[in-house]
Amino acid sequence: MATDHIRYDVLARDALRGVLRRVLADAAEHGLPGEHHFFITFLSTADGVKLSPRLLAQYPEEMTIILQHQFWDLVVTEDRFEVGLSFGGIPERLVVPFAAIKSFLDPSVQFGLQFEPSETAAEAPAAKLPAVSAPSALPVAAPEPAAETKDEPAKTSEGAEVVRLDRFRKK
Repeated sequence: MATDHIRYDVLARDALRGVLRRVLADAAEHGLPGEHHFFITFLSTADGVKLSPRLLAQYPEEMTIILQHQFWDLVVTEDRFEVGLSFGGIPERLVVPFAAIKSFLDPSVQFGLQFEPSETAAEAPAAKLPAVSAPSALPVAAPEPAAETKDEPAKTSEGAEVVRLDRFRKK
């Protein structure tokens, strides 16, 4: 097999990360449209990831967050996003470089991307082409609502739980 000097794998991965960057930037500017919400899984200890020691102790390898109703101050830059979420009633600020992201899922439209994270695209070994998929279950560190509403009290959640995505799909 010939050597790929162009590095199509890196180009494809970066292009799909660009899709993710654009979706998050739009959400930061205009909010989430309709029923869209995002499950984002990332490596907890990747370069540039910033989590509190408490969250890092709970999720030492990877973490999945949900951006849906209760998040704030979403900021998207060329190489990362930052967001405020509440875990166990404690507000947290997370910084996640796009290179640390393993998967992105919008179950409202059954769209997903899976990545093989790398520290930098230039240092990445030959990687498989990022796949478009919709896995059936993910371990989730679900942020809890920032405040109680009249309809629902805030719920407390300790640790991760497995959420079946079929629950979110339109039937």
